[in-house]
Amino acid sequence: MLPIAMTTGILFASFFAQFAPITPYLIFVMLFVTYCKVSIREIAFERFHYYLAAIQLFGSLLVYGIVYWYNPVVAQGSMICVLAPTATAAAVITGMLGGNVASLTAYSFISNLVVALFAPAIFSLIGSRGDISFLSSFVHILKEVFPMLMLPIITAVALQKTAARIHRFVQNRQSISFYLWALALTVMVGKTVMFIKHQSTSKHDAEIAIAVIAFIVCIAQFYIGRKIGSRYQNTITAGQGLFQKNTVLAIWMAQSYLDPLSSIGPGAYILWQNSVNSYQLWLKQRKK
Repeated sequence: MLPIAMTTGILFASFFAQFAPITPYLIFVMLFVTYCKVSIREIAFERFHYYLAAIQLFGSLLVYGIVYWYNPVVAQGSMICVLAPTATAAAVITGMLGGNVASLTAYSFISNLVVALFAPAIFSLIGSRGDISFLSSFVHILKEVFPMLMLPIITAVALQKTAARIHRFVQNRQSISFYLWALALTVMVGKTVMFIKHQSTSKHDAEIAIAVIAFIVCIAQFYIGRKIGSRYQNTITAGQGLFQKNTVLAIWMAQSYLDPLSSIGPGAYILWQNSVNSYQLWLKQRKK
């Protein structure tokens, strides 16, 4: 599905790019369907979750500060690859690799909460705000990002309490989120391709630099996550939780609140993280 979605987005970029405004709604429904699968009673927060969340937040600022001296736009593209929350598909891959799905789901909630609370402030400080004040920019971004990330779990819990039959119906159709993810990915790839096509050749160096640093960030998060998880007997869970990102959300945030060129970071991250996942699954199958 990954190569099909990306290839379709590339070949028919002009068509799918026009559907970019529906991306927030796709992300909302995708998260809602995923959270309907989770029982609140099963969610238990562990110490290593907070370490991963700290790396997600402060690590993104550290990466931005380091790369900023080379190129501010490259710094934005690198930063968003760390700040982005855990992918909704991370639980699936974690389960296939033999990790703790319940623990990964708990961290996914924390990871999205971190973005919902802190991303508006970060984007307001480093994004292109023009003449808009920091407070106005912060409130505007907060109103868009926070509901999209937090309302899905609130809605899922409310539905479970008030309409159990409908909740079970959604719960048993998790494949919906998979196809919504594929559609959202196609749209975001299409929009990114159209953006790149309209860029001048003078920006190719920055585009390559963003893609290369995204690879370094991807491998670094994978290694650090597994290193932390190994101390708590959750190597796979922590590794997937920190490195596997919701790239569709990251591309949307980059194109909405940062320099649009920075969206190449999470766009390249799609390739890097899925290459790592494919290699892990191949090793797992080989051992069997």
